[in-house]
Amino acid sequence: MDIFEKCYGFKEAQAARESGYYPYFIPIEENWGSKVQMKGREVIMCGSNNYLGLAQDPRVQEAAKRAIDKYGTTCSGSRLINGTFALHEELEHRLAGFVGRESALCFTTGYLANLGSISAILGRKEHVLSDRYNHASIVDGIMLSTGLSGGSIKFHRYQHNNPAALEKVLSSLPPDEAKMVVTDGVFSMEGDIVKLPELKQIAEKHNARVYLDEAHALGVIGKTGRGTEEHYGLGNSADLLMGTFSKSFGGIGGFVAGDEVVIDYIKHFARPLIFTASMPPPMIASVMATLEIMETEPKHTLRLQSIAKTMVREFKALGFDVGVAETPIIPLIIGDNEKTFTFWKVLFDNGVYANPVVSPAVPPDRSIIRTSYMAIHTDEELDQVLEICKKAGKQLGII
Repeated sequence: MDIFEKCYGFKEAQAARESGYYPYFIPIEENWGSKVQMKGREVIMCGSNNYLGLAQDPRVQEAAKRAIDKYGTTCSGSRLINGTFALHEELEHRLAGFVGRESALCFTTGYLANLGSISAILGRKEHVLSDRYNHASIVDGIMLSTGLSGGSIKFHRYQHNNPAALEKVLSSLPPDEAKMVVTDGVFSMEGDIVKLPELKQIAEKHNARVYLDEAHALGVIGKTGRGTEEHYGLGNSADLLMGTFSKSFGGIGGFVAGDEVVIDYIKHFARPLIFTASMPPPMIASVMATLEIMETEPKHTLRLQSIAKTMVREFKALGFDVGVAETPIIPLIIGDNEKTFTFWKVLFDNGVYANPVVSPAVPPDRSIIRTSYMAIHTDEELDQVLEICKKAGKQLGII
């Protein structure tokens, strides 16, 4: 039996390419922010996580260029050995202040931040409780923990954003055994916000720590874009807070923040940190530039929040099912895979790019068109998106 047999037997992607309904890996030929060029055509981009539009900000781009001139493009080493620049530590200090924590630690990607931090913290015979809709990087961090500890991590999933379900699981566990609850702040497919006050109260009642993934929350919710805790007016509800730079920060990378002693432990035990080359200088510099903009110009977050409210309201008015969306992540719930891909193609052919998402990224029979919005979208572009979605929805009998 050839180990590549499954590769030769995989025909679905090629069949979709030949039919013209393959929506993945389409190259972006030019990027103007709210619009991009794909397949030689200009389309409105409604699938990006560049929520504040800062990846196109001249100040951010100039910061990256200056860092290349001074430091080069990479250090070619991991943080542990020769891959820590003074820039890394400056950014970590500023991030810790931004999220109100003692210390922060940067990883090369947001995925690695979850993979490294979760797997470093969890140990033998310890319990981790994860929302069923948590991001794959959280699940993979838990699975890496299981492998590193010899399979002894006790992994529990609870019903999505349901404090009562979390309470039920925690109540069933031995009170003297270590526990950590892990959750997204803003869920990347549903676009809803975790019920953090109730979750924190339940976790404290059962002596469980809280790990909060703020990848889609920082820059997006809260009066000044500081995320879920600010959204609810809560201070330091999470024991560990994770963020990524590939969304609102307009770059690539990630970080975890918390008590200094905990961050120092992660620094010495996170394999994805120790065995991966560090964030390159232009990315560090660009993230510091976006952080400065986020701290001094809250208008970008406020514009984004206004767009989110408008688009949720208008999609509902058209008859779309947007589920529990309350952020710039707005899913159009289709349910049927074939209709979802057809819907995507109608949008694309009419000048809008959005993301078709099917199982396992979402539960079976809950396929969606994931739309997401940026502070730099104009009102005219948003009107066009609504009109084209209306056309696709009526054509396919969805609305």
